Amino acid sequence: MFVADIYDVIVIGAGHAGCEAALASSRMGARTLIATLNLDNIALMPCNPAVGGPGKSHLVREIDALGGEMGINTDKTCLQMRMLNTGKGPAVYSLRAQSDKKMYQMTMTKTLENQENLDVKQLMITELLIENGCICGVKTELDEIYKAKCVVLATGTYLKGKIIIGECTYSGGPIGQRSAEVLSDSLTAAGLKLMRFKTGTPARVDRRTLRTEEMKKQEGDMAGHAFSFLSERQNRNKECCWLTFTNEKTHQIIRDNLDRAPMCNGIIHGIGPRYCPSIESKIVRFADKKRHQLFVEPEGEMTEEMYVQGMSTSMPTDVQYAFLRTIPGLEDVKIMRPGYAIEYDCLDPTQLMPSLETKKISGLFSAGQANGTSGYEEAAAQGLMAGINAVLKLRGQEPFILTRAEAYIGVLIDDLVTKGTKEPYRIMTSRSEYRLILRQDNADLRLTQKGYDLGLVTPERYTVFITRRKAIEAAVEALKKIVITPTQANQDKLAAIGTAPVRTALTAYDLLRRNEVTYNLLRSVFLLDSLAADVCEEIEIMAKYEGYINRQLEQVEKMERLEQRLMPIDIIYADIGTLSGEARQKLDEIRPRSLGQASRISGVSPADITALLIVLEQRKREGKKDVSI
Repeated sequence: MFVADIYDVIVIGAGHAGCEAALASSRMGARTLIATLNLDNIALMPCNPAVGGPGKSHLVREIDALGGEMGINTDKTCLQMRMLNTGKGPAVYSLRAQSDKKMYQMTMTKTLENQENLDVKQLMITELLIENGCICGVKTELDEIYKAKCVVLATGTYLKGKIIIGECTYSGGPIGQRSAEVLSDSLTAAGLKLMRFKTGTPARVDRRTLRTEEMKKQEGDMAGHAFSFLSERQNRNKECCWLTFTNEKTHQIIRDNLDRAPMCNGIIHGIGPRYCPSIESKIVRFADKKRHQLFVEPEGEMTEEMYVQGMSTSMPTDVQYAFLRTIPGLEDVKIMRPGYAIEYDCLDPTQLMPSLETKKISGLFSAGQANGTSGYEEAAAQGLMAGINAVLKLRGQEPFILTRAEAYIGVLIDDLVTKGTKEPYRIMTSRSEYRLILRQDNADLRLTQKGYDLGLVTPERYTVFITRRKAIEAAVEALKKIVITPTQANQDKLAAIGTAPVRTALTAYDLLRRNEVTYNLLRSVFLLDSLAADVCEEIEIMAKYEGYINRQLEQVEKMERLEQRLMPIDIIYADIGTLSGEARQKLDEIRPRSLGQASRISGVSPADITALLIVLEQRKREGKKDVSI
């Protein structure tokens, strides 16, 4: 063994969590190493090469607002963009992009390789080096030692990964990669609890064998979109997607072969994702459904591979051929890569603090699917936060923690470390109690100042943010200054834009609250400045939903009182007799940072929170200083 190098931060894994962690760390000035099993698979998209969608787009915008890379990279490599849920209100508007898989990888690889303070190496990490409860480095399969005071686990689905296709099983990571067979043992030896999860993908099929005339064409939006607040809004559509459906014949073939399905015959032991089940799981769980929709989507401009979204499977390949060829448009299909399931080890996330540092090992952070989540976006969000907090740990500063009222990132991490997960966790808008104030459109207004203060947001980005914020503030002020009285001239103007007359004097901002009124309609009849589309969108949402937004802000203020009551580091829950037995056990296991976090732990009742409040008040009267965990 020899010491190959010394770093401030080492990131294990170069998937979406690892990339964001390494970029955040290095951009904040820490000398960083990112270690990957294969340099050719940095930022690999082993599942659908798509970014965004419900809840996930909010994470991407927040990553971007904080100075992360996923949004920028997606805009550069996009094949198609669509805004989803446009009929349901701005809280759940969700941008989704189909990316060029190889271009996404190549572009992110270039970004990593050209980042100052960052080394990119192909290494198999086999062991964590720990001294006196603190991380001090890692060891590779070649007996190299790399030292560091902080390490970020971003191992994805590679820990003891096992590929499953029908009766065939073998050790491996996604798409034929190596798996990390030894590192799990090092984690267990360090006292960390591991879980066994499972995920999967559908077959990739040859575009040239599809009958697209029998499927419904799915065009991207003609309107310009962008994930990054730095990118110009423009039409990025280069490819089409296609919609088709399963049918009773498809379902019957799957039912007839369930005895060969690994999920049914005992080959698969890991727990799979509830919200992205395999097609065989769908047929069993939703037996009354006559059909399931499938989207056939391109993997890139330079490949004929197409992804059959909605048909994840681990059935044998002959069964995959049989049921695929019952589907309209796929009658002559040829499989380029069969669908498969993958089982892997991951950490129980309740072993983490809100900073994503492990409770047992100082300086060891964990992010992404290693924490039991699913999805590129969830991984990237955690990676960004782990990278930030690793650097703050080195500096001896307080961790950067986003609350549930500040960001979907806060919801994601709080859910993981407070409640844990029994299956691969997926972010959804329904998980946020404050989703009207945590919209994807205002992520920069919520978070860019924080990113700038951390040193992640560049001066260029900050200038764009300040310009946009000032434009919004100036437009709102201008609208509130324009008073529209019920004169005939004004009534004629209102009639011209298709809205009802006014009976008493109103401001233009008041008029903007009407559903049918837009900023550009008002501009067409009143003296208002021309504004960028995103600025118009922002002020329209602010005006139309002002009442609802204010009510959520009041809820946030009430919850903040609990969040500000920090739990003492020396509190012994077992000694608090007024707590229920379950509450004592759960509180001791989670060690909540605040009373607010304690209130969200499963098994902790309102009566238990009252008991904790009494204890905190007693400590306060006794003059004890509460030092947070």
